[in-house]
Amino acid sequence: MKLSVVIPAYNEALNLPETLHTIYRELKANNIEYELLVVNDNSGDNTIEILEGLKTVIPNLTWLTNHPPHNGFGYAVRLGLENFSGECVAIVMADLSDDPKDLIKFYSVFMEKQVDCVFGNRFSGKTTVAGYPKKKLYINRIVNRVIGWAFKVRYYDCTNAFKLYSRNSIEGLKPFMSPHFNLTVELPLKAIVRGYSYAVIPNSWQNRKNGTSNLKIREMGSRYFFIILYCLIEKYFSRGDFKKKW
Repeated sequence: MKLSVVIPAYNEALNLPETLHTIYRELKANNIEYELLVVNDNSGDNTIEILEGLKTVIPNLTWLTNHPPHNGFGYAVRLGLENFSGECVAIVMADLSDDPKDLIKFYSVFMEKQVDCVFGNRFSGKTTVAGYPKKKLYINRIVNRVIGWAFKVRYYDCTNAFKLYSRNSIEGLKPFMSPHFNLTVELPLKAIVRGYSYAVIPNSWQNRKNGTSNLKIREMGSRYFFIILYCLIEKYFSRGDFKKKW
C-alpha cells in the first residue's frame, strides 16, 4: 500500500535536505512504496532550488507551491491532502522534529491493525522529547488534557501534527476549515467524532536544529478554541450526520 508523506515547508531550506534524505532512507530500507510531497508555503528562501537538487537523488519526490493569499501551515497541509496519490498519508514536519523511524512504526500499525488513523503521543512515558520550550510544554499539557476531558477520549497529544490517515478517512473529514496550526487539532478531532477507528502509539520528538518555529501561541489561542468548539458542537449536536458510513 502506497504511503504519501506530506511535508509543509516555510523557509525550511536548511532543514529539508537532512529531513528528506533521512525519510527516504527509512522508507527504502523497509521496502515501502511511497511519495514524498513537499508543499512550499510561499517560502522566501531557496527552498525551490533545494528541492530541484534533491529530486535528482531522491526518487518519488514532488512538490507544490502554496501561493498567496492562502498561506499558512493549515493551507499548506490542506493543499497536500488534496493532491497526494497514496492509499494513506502521513503529515510530517520539515524540521526533522519527528523521527522517521516512527513513521515506519505508524505505517506498520496502520497495516497490521487495519485502522483508519494512527496518532502519535509524545508524552506516553515511553518516548524521548528533547528541547521542548518550557512555556509551550506547559500550555500543551493543559490544552491536551482539556481536549481529552471535553471529548471523553484518553488521548492527550491531539495537537501533535505527526499523524497518519487513510485516504478514505481524509475524504470523510472534508471540508477542512483551519488555515493555520489548528488543523493539527481539527483532523484528529473530526476523525474521533465521526467514528473513524484509530490507534495511538508513542513517538519521539526533538526541537529543530535550524531556524525558528512558525507556531506563535499568542496568535493561535483563539483559532484553537474556535476549532475545538466547532468539533464539540458537531459531537453533541449534529446527531451523527457526519459519522463514518460503514
